Amino acid sequence: MFLGKVVGELWATRKVADLEGKRLLVIEALDERRDPAAPKVTPVIAADPIGAGVGERVIVAFGKAARVALGGDGDYAYEAAVVGIVDDANVPDAPASWGFGEHAQDDNNPGGA
Repeated sequence: MFLGKVVGELWATRKVADLEGKRLLVIEALDERRDPAAPKVTPVIAADPIGAGVGERVIVAFGKAARVALGGDGDYAYEAAVVGIVDDANVPDAPASWGFGEHAQDDNNPGGA
């Protein structure tokens, strides 16, 4: 799993049957401190069964966990799914871009807490 931010939504009128009825979101990974040698694909397209919105921080699962979250467990054409919408977190050393705790920014407090 990884922590990400919803940066967009996409639509495809022609797609495989496995994706019919699935809402698809574009997710940007928030953790950019990974080993540079580690393979990384970002942004990630994830199916969303819970209704996350653009700008929200989300938890994204991959592989079997993603398929189970979408009600399946076989060979399906999706690899990632939104499994949680993050309200807040206590991550003392999180970068400001994560938007948690004292680094959080909103319309009422643009400079942070």
